[in-house]
Amino acid sequence: MALRMIMDESVGSQLNLVTGCVAGAVKKLEGLGLDEATLFNVKLCLHEALVNAVNHGNKSNRDLAVRVVIKADDHEIIIQVTDQGEGFDFSLIPDPTTEENIGKFHGRGIFLIQSTMDSVRFLDGGRTISMVKTFNKGM
Repeated sequence: MALRMIMDESVGSQLNLVTGCVAGAVKKLEGLGLDEATLFNVKLCLHEALVNAVNHGNKSNRDLAVRVVIKADDHEIIIQVTDQGEGFDFSLIPDPTTEENIGKFHGRGIFLIQSTMDSVRFLDGGRTISMVKTFNKGM
């Protein structure tokens, strides 16, 4: 089955707009027949990606937007979150599980996304995160 568009929206670079965007996406995804755990994981990862795009990518610049594109078929969801920032080199992100980083309050979002989603890629010089979650309907 071909992928169909679930969402293609831009959100302002304000943290107070993230929750509404995620809620809107979840409402649209509920029709896919996802189990609660999968829906929760997708919601969590979308939230983390949006917060990172607003805070780190666009540096909370209200003149910049974050684009969210979600496509799905009967077995997978593809989420792309794109900011208008300078991008980043994923290989330079510190490992949050090492002794020197374990006590820090920040720096776990990408680790969490990678641990939860089935595939994660960084595109466009780090301005876009592409996340894939596979699922079985009715499971």
